[in-house]
Amino acid sequence: MKILFASAEVAPFSKAGGLADVVGSLPKQLEKNAEIAIFTPLHGCIDKEKFSIKELENSEMWITFGSQPQKFNLYKTKLPGTNINVFFIKNDWYFTPFKEVYPKYLDPMYEHERYISFSLAVMEYAKALNFRADVIHANDWHTAMIPLYLHSNYKFDDFWKNTKCVFEIHNLAYQGIWFEGVLDFANMRKDIVYNQWGCEHYNRVNWMKGAINYSDRVVAVSPTYSREILTGEYGENMDYTLRGIQNKLRGILNGIDYTVFDPAKDRALVENYDVTTFEEGKEENKKALCKYFGLKYNPDRPIIALISRLVGQKGIDLIRDMQHELQHLNADFIFLGSGDKDYENLFIWLSNNTSNIRTYVGYDAKLANLIYAGSDFFLMPSKFEPCGLSQLIAMRYGSLPIVRATGGLEDTVTGYPLDNSNGFKFWAYNGWDMFNAIKCALYVYTDKYVFNAMRKSAMQADFSWKRSANEYLNMYREITGLK
Repeated sequence: MKILFASAEVAPFSKAGGLADVVGSLPKQLEKNAEIAIFTPLHGCIDKEKFSIKELENSEMWITFGSQPQKFNLYKTKLPGTNINVFFIKNDWYFTPFKEVYPKYLDPMYEHERYISFSLAVMEYAKALNFRADVIHANDWHTAMIPLYLHSNYKFDDFWKNTKCVFEIHNLAYQGIWFEGVLDFANMRKDIVYNQWGCEHYNRVNWMKGAINYSDRVVAVSPTYSREILTGEYGENMDYTLRGIQNKLRGILNGIDYTVFDPAKDRALVENYDVTTFEEGKEENKKALCKYFGLKYNPDRPIIALISRLVGQKGIDLIRDMQHELQHLNADFIFLGSGDKDYENLFIWLSNNTSNIRTYVGYDAKLANLIYAGSDFFLMPSKFEPCGLSQLIAMRYGSLPIVRATGGLEDTVTGYPLDNSNGFKFWAYNGWDMFNAIKCALYVYTDKYVFNAMRKSAMQADFSWKRSANEYLNMYREITGLK
C-alpha cells in the first residue's frame, strides 16, 4: 500500500503546533506496513544543511495559476530514524522568504494562493515521481484543496483514478474561507466544486467543507472531539455538514513519539529520570527551572506550568479573569508561549508585577522540555481542544495536567479521585471552576503518597502511536480493499 501525506508542517523540520508532531510521528509506525511519502513546503525556517536536504536533479517545474506562472523545485531527505522519503516543495514567491511556518499579517488572498499552489504542486510532483498513492492523507485546510482537485481536475486522470482520500481535521476553527474568485486562481472547475455539496458555504469558498464532502474518510483527532463537532457549540458552522457525513467520520486519538519525549534521555534536562527515579530527578529540574525564572526554590511550593499558543481557544481568558486569585495561591506559575498581543502583554505584565508568576514570550523547545520536567502541574483550561499533545508530554514527564474536560483532554486524562487518576478535571468554562481544580491539585500536593502515586500513573500511561497507527491502517485498508 502506498500512502502520501501532505502537510503544511512536519517535525522535526518545521513546527508551529501539534500538526507537525502528528505528521512527523504517525508515518514511523505505519512504515512497516506501507510505502510512505511525505510532502511539505520548503519554508525559509528549515535548515537544509542540518537535515541533509538535497535538491533532486531536473526537478524544476512551472505551473500556471490563473494567468500567473510559478516555478517550483523539489528537495528530498529521509525522516530521521526511518527510510521514509520527505519531499520539500520550494517556491521563492510563497514559502522560501519566510522564517515562520505561518507568518503573521499576510494578505488573506496571498495566504490562500500559498496553499493552493502547494497542493497542486504535490499532485504534479507525485505524478512526476510515479508515486501512485493508494491513499492521500491531507491535513487541515492548508491541503484541503487536494480532495477537490481529485474530484474535479484529476477526476478522469488514469494516474489518480484508484486513489482514495483521507482528510484529517486537527482544528475545525481554521477552515480556509475566501471569495469565489479564488477558484479562478486555483484553475478549479467551478461547475463541479462550487455548490452546497462541494466547497460553497454561505456564498464563500470553504476549502475544509469541500474536503469533508469529497474525501472517503474524515478523521477527527480524538473520539470526543469527533462527537463534539457535530454540535452547534463546537461545530464552527460546519456541524450541519458533518452530521450529514457521520458514516465516514472517525475519531482516532493522537499519540506522541516516546523516543522524542523521553525524560530518561532528554538532553535538555539538568538530570534525567524515569518512573523509578522521578522524585529526585524532577526536584533537580525544578531547582534549575526556579533559577532560570528567578523564583525561590521551595520543595513545599508547587510549580504550575502552561505551554501554549496564546489564543482564545486555549482558555487564556480564564487566567485573565482569575489573575488576582492566582497571585495569592501557595504556588508559582510559569507560562511559555506566543500569540495574540493582548495575551502576551497580560502575561508580561503579570511577570513584571507579581512575585509568583513568570513568563517567557516565544517558543524554546529546550526550555519547554525543562518546564515539563521541572513543573509539578500542567494547566490546560482550553475552551475546546481537538486532541492536545501538551498534556500527553506533561504526563510523560511526570507533571500532572489540570484540564477542562473537552475533546482529547477528556479522552486522555483520568481525573482525581478516580482509580489510576493521572490529573485533575473541571467541566464548565468558568474561571472559578478552574480555580477550584487548581486548589484541589494543591491539596493533593500536600499528600506526597497520593501525589507520587498519581505521577507514577501519569508516567506509565501509554499514549504512544502504536494503537492509533493500527486504527489508521485498518481505515486505509477499509477504503482501499488492500491488505
